[in-house]
Amino acid sequence: MTQRARPLSPHLQIYRKQITSVMSILHRISGIVLSIGAFGLAWWLLAAARGGETYADAAALLASPFGKLVLFGFSLALMYHLLNGIRHLLWDLGWGFRIPQVYRSGYTVIALTFVLTAVIWVVALGAKA
Repeated sequence: MTQRARPLSPHLQIYRKQITSVMSILHRISGIVLSIGAFGLAWWLLAAARGGETYADAAALLASPFGKLVLFGFSLALMYHLLNGIRHLLWDLGWGFRIPQVYRSGYTVIALTFVLTAVIWVVALGAKA
């Protein structure tokens, strides 16, 4: 008995990337980053509760260039996940399903992510000075 070659579904590399698929993937990645970041937050809180040298070591790590990079990535993921989650809530309410609205809201989420992350860091660094 011979087997006939069945048609295969096109692979992701064949499809043209669209803002909707890219934003969906980024939403999942940002959720993973936030989950990992929750462990970092728990570590920081435990160090603060322990006090003394433990907290000083944690504060020094977070104040280092690497620590600031990690905190920046966390805040970027937080803003993106929050804003894209609001976008999905609006979809749940029935708003924004037309293709022009989908693209406009997608680009708005991307722009606001960078703007709000920048505002957070300007305020945080300004409060430090």
